[in-house]
Amino acid sequence: QVQLVESGGGLVQAGDSLRLSCAASGGTFSSYVMGWFRQAPGKEREFVAGTRRDGITYYGDSVKGRFTISRDNAKNTVFLQMNSLKPEDTAVYYCAAAPGWGLFRSELSYKFWGQGTQVTVSS
Repeated sequence: QVQLVESGGGLVQAGDSLRLSCAASGGTFSSYVMGWFRQAPGKEREFVAGTRRDGITYYGDSVKGRFTISRDNAKNTVFLQMNSLKPEDTAVYYCAAAPGWGLFRSELSYKFWGQGTQVTVSS
């Protein structure tokens, strides 16, 4: 069983940056694909970014070029650096872990989830 705890959310202005962190415990962190998802009010949960255990990264189209996912396997932590934030980035951001080796984009592939952290971008 893997426990995930996100941190780093907050209220920022358009154009600002934020860095989210997700600390994992209770499992072999390096064996999981780690992902970030987000869910805005009234919308479905959306894939944001993922990183495979070998460091390969991939992104959703709406954040490509602005967000960067990274992981520190020694510290059991995954990060999401968010730059050039827009009001449409406002959402609850979730960290998730998926067993396996693929470039998973579907939330159905992810077995463990954090509780989420709110990111609000004002215009």
